[in-house]
Amino acid sequence: MIKLAALVPLFPLIGFLINGFFGKKISKGLSGTIASLAVLASFIVSLLIFFELEASSQKENIVSIFSWINSGSLHIPFEFLIDPLSSWFLLIITGIGFLIHVYSTGYMHDDEGFSRFFTYLNLFVFFMLLLVLGNNYLITFVGWEGVGLCSYLLIGFWYKNTAYNNAAKKAFVMNRIGDLGFLLGIILIFVNFGSITYTEIFDKAGTIGTGTVTAIALLLFVGAMGKSAQLPLYTWLPDAMAGPTPVSALIHAATMVTAGIFMVARSNVFYSISEVASHTVAIVGVVTALFAATIGLFQNDIKKILAYSTVSQLGLMFLGLGVEAYSSAVFHVTTHAFFKALLFLGAGSVIHAMGGEQDIRKMGGLRGKIRITFITMLIGTIAISGIPPFSGFFSKDEILAHTYEHSKTLWFLGMVASMLTAFYMFRLLFLTFYGKFRGTHEQEHHLHESPSSMTIPLVVLAVLSVAGGLLGLPEFWGMNNWMHHHLEPVIARANFSLLSHDTEWMLMGLAVAAAAAVIYFTYLVYMKNHVLPATKEEELKPWQRLIYNKYFVDEIYDALIRKPLDFLSMAFHKFFDLQLIDGIVNGVGNSVKSIGSVVRLAQTGNIGFYVVSMTIGVVLILLFTFLIK
Repeated sequence: MIKLAALVPLFPLIGFLINGFFGKKISKGLSGTIASLAVLASFIVSLLIFFELEASSQKENIVSIFSWINSGSLHIPFEFLIDPLSSWFLLIITGIGFLIHVYSTGYMHDDEGFSRFFTYLNLFVFFMLLLVLGNNYLITFVGWEGVGLCSYLLIGFWYKNTAYNNAAKKAFVMNRIGDLGFLLGIILIFVNFGSITYTEIFDKAGTIGTGTVTAIALLLFVGAMGKSAQLPLYTWLPDAMAGPTPVSALIHAATMVTAGIFMVARSNVFYSISEVASHTVAIVGVVTALFAATIGLFQNDIKKILAYSTVSQLGLMFLGLGVEAYSSAVFHVTTHAFFKALLFLGAGSVIHAMGGEQDIRKMGGLRGKIRITFITMLIGTIAISGIPPFSGFFSKDEILAHTYEHSKTLWFLGMVASMLTAFYMFRLLFLTFYGKFRGTHEQEHHLHESPSSMTIPLVVLAVLSVAGGLLGLPEFWGMNNWMHHHLEPVIARANFSLLSHDTEWMLMGLAVAAAAAVIYFTYLVYMKNHVLPATKEEELKPWQRLIYNKYFVDEIYDALIRKPLDFLSMAFHKFFDLQLIDGIVNGVGNSVKSIGSVVRLAQTGNIGFYVVSMTIGVVLILLFTFLIK
């Protein structure tokens, strides 16, 4: 099946074309079925590829599709790289993507843009598959730009809403900033290696200067910062909640935001050589994790809370990459895909039951009305909070253990971010599902569980959120850490923990105790003392207002970047455009017009005048000729 790897992205592309050309002519049910089956077919092929790769001793397989670019010394074939990293991401993208497609058939059933939605969704999956399959940076970059385009289309899916369009434009523009860094990194790679093919350049990475490697790694990381929403290029991701909830789940769990993690993991050779680049990744990651976690404390939009949670979790993944725990970061990508897709789809089920309401201050007491949604979201909340034996505990603990080896300060900051995660997630759970209902009578009357097309994916993801930790059980529990061994052929350096078993147990005990203490504190605040979030911003304390307003980062960007650029644009428009350019063009036109208005006076219609004028002209010409001789 490895030789048929092209089928994996081909199926979603076919689904995109069918729905794109014929979506309006076929029924909604058929449109959703075609899109879902296309991703299911990709998942089946990906599964067969994965098992074939596992059974084979050849862990690096090149699948050539066609000769793509040949110009001078530039030769870029269109080919796919099938190795443990790409095969694993294929399973994540297609597996989670299929569940989200199935969920969407119920969630988007009444939307007038149903077929258009699935057209975009299939295209999104296609480009993400292209991104992880490419055997060179250019194919990866094509997929990279493609998911950026699809995110723009899906975030602004309800394009009649101006605010949603603005959110889509914000995501598109901010990602272009990061993409410029990525593109410059690719150019620098070609200049130094004469190639951008992974299998050719990674073996030669040690032959160039460390400074050059650092520059390459940092430029690539700028691209990852944009795509995976790290400081300072993170503000687009919370605004991306403007799109339909299944889009949020796909972006946050299986596609776009994981692209940066994949790219850094794929380029791990560069980061292993450059300590400066690795430390930069780790510092940016942990600061982002802590920063976003604090913002999540006072948010009241159920999707915005989960959005800042994603930014924070991505920060922890980059922390893992920065301390060279590459396989641990990929492990956390996997478990995060399970519980974050579950939480977003669960939030969508809550919103569906509430008739579109997203404010948790207007919810409460929903556990008896939407039982399946409550139980599955409870599982997802426990998993993301790092409570054993749920999946999030194992992947997060691995990252923190490796961080402890490198820096106690970074480990402490990572621990604090994890504790804050437990607080705002259980805050969301308690305020949404416990206590008395705080919405309107009409909303309470509307409450009902979602259809099976939405609840079945929730149940499947809940099972994965519980059992996903088995992929990375610590070796001292008597089992091999499968994830590390699976990715070992791709990772530049083995990253097994060198900590003693006693230290490992101590760190795990601290993590669990801290999470349990935070959960109990959250219970006391929101369950026992029945504290409710402030209904008005004026009721908040100054420091709470600062966090509630997300540290005014958007306002700062607006004041320091947008407004000065708008001022310069207006100044250039008034001076260069209207005064200089238009002045020159209009001046030439007016001059010609003025000359013409004078010259036309010579057109009297008198033949005698014309003869005299011609005679004078001939005399002047002869006189001029005589003088120049």
